[in-house]
Amino acid sequence: MAAAPRVLAIVLAGGEGKRLMPLTADRAKPAVPFGGIYRLVDFALSNLVNSHYLHIVVLTQYKSHSLDRHITKTWRMSALLGNFVAPVPAQQRVGKHWYLGSADAIYQCLNIIREERPDYVVVVGADHVYRMDFSQMLDAHIESGAELTVAGIRQPIDQADQFGVVDADPNDPTRIRAFLEKPTDPVGLVDSPNEILASMGNYIANADALVEAVTKDSANPNSKHDMGGDIVPYFVERGTAGLYDFIRNDVPGSTDRDRDYWRDVGTIDAYYDANRDLISISPVFNLYNNQWPVFTGYTGLPPAKFVHAGRGRLGHAADSIVSPGVIVSGGTAAGSILSPGTYLHSWSTVDDSVLMDDVIVHRHAQVHRCIVDKNVTILENARVGFDRELDESRGLTVTESGITVIPKGTVIAPA
Repeated sequence: MAAAPRVLAIVLAGGEGKRLMPLTADRAKPAVPFGGIYRLVDFALSNLVNSHYLHIVVLTQYKSHSLDRHITKTWRMSALLGNFVAPVPAQQRVGKHWYLGSADAIYQCLNIIREERPDYVVVVGADHVYRMDFSQMLDAHIESGAELTVAGIRQPIDQADQFGVVDADPNDPTRIRAFLEKPTDPVGLVDSPNEILASMGNYIANADALVEAVTKDSANPNSKHDMGGDIVPYFVERGTAGLYDFIRNDVPGSTDRDRDYWRDVGTIDAYYDANRDLISISPVFNLYNNQWPVFTGYTGLPPAKFVHAGRGRLGHAADSIVSPGVIVSGGTAAGSILSPGTYLHSWSTVDDSVLMDDVIVHRHAQVHRCIVDKNVTILENARVGFDRELDESRGLTVTESGITVIPKGTVIAPA
């Protein structure tokens, strides 16, 4: 019986996340809380661990303290078996500059690849919400004979200008003919003319080929040193770039409704919508798939508590996720995410909102269509999310669709 291939997983987690401001004002994008108890990075790491890839490095850079702390406290593997999840900060190993792009991040960490001596390297982003079995993609990569394989997700053709588009060879749909950056006139898929394949930002490469590619790229002064924009075209030109259609990925426990789910939560509206995807009766993304769990680090918290059941003062939540450590004391939550430590006081209402850790909503306060960061206090009788001009005068961010974002530690007083 042949030995299993040696696989090293690299998680690219150095993104600044400017479009998620103010949620990324003092944390890296992969560290942004999501779904009550998770961080965005937990989805990538859970996919890798569930795929049985247990040698993982997470390359960090931008405001990485909370991300490093979360990984160190949460993602501990058995040292006895040689497994690890290790955050690796930018170290200026090859010069007096930080990571110039995703390819440069890998180049600056080639010492890790040389020490681990993997046969294959799995490279994934840290800020997407999805489930994926990477072992199936590796099998397809090996079978194809490609040096680099790109995972593609089917998207409507009229949204092609929002993505890096992988153009498949019509004679061999497992090969990439071209990589197109946000094209305006792409060709649809052979089996689905109204769809294109967008790059998911997930790659599998032969280790020696990847080392050679990023080393050559580092010496190119015209390169942006990006995996999608520079490294993929390098392999396309060599005729060794493979394509893996995400629709082929069959994750245990997935349903017809959520099996092909993938969201890039790169904007406030996308982040808000992805959170809302979790709470319907038949969720678009099912957190309750025990065959492919999403791991995270919350332990030692008390159960959620709902108190007061008098007339006009009923502590309850409907169509919502209520995390451990939440107290709903005579307040009401509807269509919302309540993260650990949230406290809703009597006669308060929270609807269609995402509340992060330790948010306090005092009596008679009202929160509507808001994303509320950690340690925010909504004072008695205050209303937020109802009046754009008022919220903007408070210094809050309000998106075009009307989502109000309240930064960490803010105190909202009545108008």
